[in-house]
Amino acid sequence: MIATRPLFEIRLQVPQITDIGDTPLGRRRIAAVTAGEFQGERLRGTVVGAPGGDWLLQRHDGVTVLDVRILLRTDDGEHIYMAYRGLRHGPAEVMARLAAGEVVDPASYYFRIAPVFETGSQRYAWINKIVAVGTGRREPAGPIYSVEEVL
Repeated sequence: MIATRPLFEIRLQVPQITDIGDTPLGRRRIAAVTAGEFQGERLRGTVVGAPGGDWLLQRHDGVTVLDVRILLRTDDGEHIYMAYRGLRHGPAEVMARLAAGEVVDPASYYFRIAPVFETGSQRYAWINKIVAVGTGRREPAGPIYSVEEVL
């Protein structure tokens, strides 16, 4: 059994996705992450709007691969770089509803991330030394993740 404890919930605003089209690896889209907020017992704050983005790849097997890089600013002014890879997939009809902007029960599809963090802040230096995992759900404005520290 793997033990975890909550790190934070993070909500990202993704108002625009640029479709690059079909590439040799799959359908490439790039999403601008323009804002957001995160809240947890040990840290909270906002997502800095630029730079930040998600380099999405829709593979030929129906799996969406996420490659996200964002900058977090804690409520006390410290900066934390957050990067994560993730996978999202599910039944074709569920994924079509998500793509159409509908709110879909997150239990009906798989959406997981593996974030890593970097900071020069002494106050938050502990985050440089943890392994984290997250579960996501896709809302019309952007994804929402519950991120856990693996103990």
